[in-house]
Amino acid sequence: MRVDLFDFDLPEENIALRPANPRDSARLLLVQPQGETVLSDQIVRDLPRFLRAGDALVFNDTKVIPAQLEGVRTREGAPDIAVSATLHMRTEPDVWKAFAKPGKRLKIGDRIHFGHSAETCALGSLDATLEDKGDGGEVTLRFDLSGPALDEAIMAVGHIPLPPYIAAKRPEDAQDSKDYQTIYAREEGAVAAPTAGLHFTPDLFEALDAAGIERHFVTLHVGAGTFLPVKADDTTEHKMHSEIGYVSQTTADALNAVRARGGRIVSVGTTSLRLLESAAADDGSLKAWSGATDIFITPGYRFKIIDALMTNFHLPRSTLFMLVSAFAGYETMRAAYDHAISTGYRFYSYGDSSLLFRNDSR
Repeated sequence: MRVDLFDFDLPEENIALRPANPRDSARLLLVQPQGETVLSDQIVRDLPRFLRAGDALVFNDTKVIPAQLEGVRTREGAPDIAVSATLHMRTEPDVWKAFAKPGKRLKIGDRIHFGHSAETCALGSLDATLEDKGDGGEVTLRFDLSGPALDEAIMAVGHIPLPPYIAAKRPEDAQDSKDYQTIYAREEGAVAAPTAGLHFTPDLFEALDAAGIERHFVTLHVGAGTFLPVKADDTTEHKMHSEIGYVSQTTADALNAVRARGGRIVSVGTTSLRLLESAAADDGSLKAWSGATDIFITPGYRFKIIDALMTNFHLPRSTLFMLVSAFAGYETMRAAYDHAISTGYRFYSYGDSSLLFRNDSR
């Protein structure tokens, strides 16, 4: 499909720079395709009203790590230059793939000393060798530390990698370390938050429990590739970056039981959806699963397991806007986004949310 079909104009004032407070006070656009699309303005804390006892919410329990590293490249015979690297996928105990700037000025064999700037030396430091270069500024870094020691160094040296549309407007601060993390984050490894989950609070969990709605957890370590725009003219020419995920046998058995009794599987976020759709068999059944997924969902995809999706509002020309168009219908989502923009919904990671029900007639 042509990528420009998924373009739209978004006023700057619709981009959220801070989350709603409290989290569950954010707006929720209910999108129900029933012949003609039905749009309804709600609040996140009212989510239990739109689900049924026996339904199951599936959350991504990945935890954001401080994966933004600042440092200095050194090379014999060349001046030092400042380097910024965003880690996005670990491939070995001492190796991470990353997006680096300025990528064009880096060469295989360069040493990069993180925790330093071109002018000053920080208390902490972390050294790596650039082992490989890919497209779009992607590099492979082999660190001098490995395993837990590397994890500790990244925690000491790195900082939270805010999405570019926020970082371009304000610096990261201490509040982001709390705001850019779900209350149930557990498995360290993400470099971006599963943002639909940022809306949940202990009070909302209590309300869901009282309504008989189950909660289950999977893990997909969200990569920085989620921020990359689709630069190709056609979706067939776009390459997705892989992300590592896990579905336990316990979760698989529980979701199979939900489906068997007629309950609905409700994905909290596109990350949970992409993982479950990668793990599900063609008949929608699940088994324990682990590995890398680069699933790219566009209109025409037939969903195997997800019945409803709670998700924030996404960037124009993004793979995530393509995904929601596949799930609820292209025309439905164009109408939903037109409504959201005109009525002042807040977009992107810290923005408002939507609840979409799968449209099988799309």
